[in-house]
Amino acid sequence: MQVFKFGGASVKDAESVKNSAHIISKYKVDALLVVVSAMGKTTNLLEDVTKAYHQNTGEAFEILEKAKAFHYNILSDLFEDSNHPIFDEIANCFVEIEWILEEEPQDSFDYLFDQIVSTGEIVSSKILAAYLNHIGVKTQWLDARNYIMTDNTYTEAQVNWEKTEAIIQAEIPKILSEYIGVTQGFIGSTSENFTTTLGREGSDYSAAIFAACLNAEHVTIWKDVPGVLNADPKWFEKTELIPELSYTDAIELTYYGATVIHPKTIKPLQNKNIQLNVRSFLNPEVPGTKIKSTNVSLPVPSFIFKVNQILISISPRDFSFIVEDNLRDIFNLFHQFRIKINMMHNSAINFSVAVDDTGQNILEVLDELKKKFKVNIETGLELITIRYYNQETINRVLVDKQVISELKDTYTCQLLVKKI
Repeated sequence: MQVFKFGGASVKDAESVKNSAHIISKYKVDALLVVVSAMGKTTNLLEDVTKAYHQNTGEAFEILEKAKAFHYNILSDLFEDSNHPIFDEIANCFVEIEWILEEEPQDSFDYLFDQIVSTGEIVSSKILAAYLNHIGVKTQWLDARNYIMTDNTYTEAQVNWEKTEAIIQAEIPKILSEYIGVTQGFIGSTSENFTTTLGREGSDYSAAIFAACLNAEHVTIWKDVPGVLNADPKWFEKTELIPELSYTDAIELTYYGATVIHPKTIKPLQNKNIQLNVRSFLNPEVPGTKIKSTNVSLPVPSFIFKVNQILISISPRDFSFIVEDNLRDIFNLFHQFRIKINMMHNSAINFSVAVDDTGQNILEVLDELKKKFKVNIETGLELITIRYYNQETINRVLVDKQVISELKDTYTCQLLVKKI
């Protein structure tokens, strides 16, 4: 039993779909479940549809037409017969969005986001499944919303593991004994059958959920990179492939912001001792990176860069100290406004955090903090995290940079910096 996950870049156009289908057919195993993301930049387009609809800008239908045209072009390149049933299936998926847009917006943005944006995964998985059958690979499309059960925290739904595991184990193994299964990443469903999403880039997490519930041997994430690198090629001209990673190091790297794997992905696999492979769909013969239970440490220092950081410094208005009840109130606010803390430091009279500049929710949490505390902010910063650092690696990243804050432990160094 194996689980493959293909991201948006691996199905961004007709040629990419063909390549992914070739990998699936070539690496076919006794039982295989394929989890697929929305195609290319579809998620961004459908998010724009949601914003336009929720804000009543009048542009929602126009943006939706772009998403439809993008998918119809891919269909035309994949299927010569325009009467193939997949054309009507995809049209019907988009009709469900149109039904939403025809009504005046009344629901919350998060709820609307999940109902509209989830269509990207539904469409891409239907297209991939249809093409696999078209080339003779016996495939069955599965609706992830029938299997991944969640609460109703829209855009960041929490999985009900007990219900999810029971349903998956009862139904999917039998299907995979006859077919390759193709399903969606990123999405789930509430007990009331409303669609939910698991957080941006959550398709990796979906693959881990299915794998853990199926007790799979391996999960393979197919990326446009040769595996896990020690730095993002956007930042370093020379990067090194890490052939093997422990679960612990992988969790640490994703926690600090490494984007090659979704942060929630590793723990379910570690719990079941399921190996995670990160491989290249551009060069599928390359073995890539294996993430598993091992005592092997990272062979090279690893660098993680996060830009557009805001430093928020919080101190009491009176002569008191930053103590437990203050910290409780501060953390509750960050949780309420769904702001992830990337770095933090506290002293007797000051608590400071570095967070992503995510827009409106940052302004809202600042307003709330100012009701009780004195608050200062500094914007336009960059957070650099080095795993298995030394002074040479620190010097390497500080060229033309001024250090605003620095945290070190045995293995990890974090530097909040700004350009000089």
